[in-house]
Amino acid sequence: MRRVVVLSALLAVAWLARDARWLAQLSPLSYSSPHAEYLAALERSGIAETPLAMEWIAASTRALAQATRVTLPYERELPFAGERPAAYAFRIALNRGQRVDVMTQVSTAVPTATFVDLFEPGTDEPSHETGALLAGQYEASADRDVIVRVQPELLRDGQLHISLRAAPAFRFPVAEARWRDLQSAFGDPRDGGRREHEGVDIFARRGTPVLSATDGIVTRVGEGGLGGRLVWVWNPGRGLRLYYAHLDEQLVTTGERVKAGDVLGTVGNTGNARTTSPHLHFGIYERGRGAIDPYWFIAPPGIAATSSR
Repeated sequence: MRRVVVLSALLAVAWLARDARWLAQLSPLSYSSPHAEYLAALERSGIAETPLAMEWIAASTRALAQATRVTLPYERELPFAGERPAAYAFRIALNRGQRVDVMTQVSTAVPTATFVDLFEPGTDEPSHETGALLAGQYEASADRDVIVRVQPELLRDGQLHISLRAAPAFRFPVAEARWRDLQSAFGDPRDGGRREHEGVDIFARRGTPVLSATDGIVTRVGEGGLGGRLVWVWNPGRGLRLYYAHLDEQLVTTGERVKAGDVLGTVGNTGNARTTSPHLHFGIYERGRGAIDPYWFIAPPGIAATSSR
């Protein structure tokens, strides 16, 4: 009889955890993720002290401490059983400008909530960054490790398919360009070694559309100096300034708000590129630091986070 009561309560908790509309109304100050809300619901229902629930909680903690190091892209099929609560955690290395996309699919007889949580390793314990149901993503703000934890709800049997993939934070800034058209890297010597290249060069036919790599505000449309015809876009969410140079045409105005994929201008070879083939010089700048490597911000999906150029 006790098991029937516990099972009924758990099913009710699971239904609450899967109700996305209800979760969306939660105060962020109250619960950090659906996983945390599920645990809180267990505690409110008086179930958290049962042996099965305690093992589910222990499994989530144990998984973080024993996270498996993997290289992206990564896919795996894993079993889970109601009588043996489990959680799975994976430790990955991300470069600044990359994000990890996490997708899960479950094969069960009844609908099942699957909790996806992302952590940054800390000195004492991992720091929880974000959580969701079934899928999640996290963008690295520095070169660092990230832990992805996946855990199905209690009292479910089935198979769990996990997919982890690296993706760029920004979209590629030249329309119809191929990846091999990027032929000059950040930090390459310039002017006989007197300075370093502060961006990447993407070669394309003159007149090819240059696209905004992210949402932002156009802060300058100008001409002159090394960059020739140029456009600057401010991305307030990340505190970054994006620099598009050597343009043939500029098709935006200062103060204009743009979305990722909007056309800013066209590929050219103005400025100090007048003796080279048409290309876009794309740079990213951060206040207090200066130029940062744009490579991983636009590297195509499928390139491993630990790859070198």
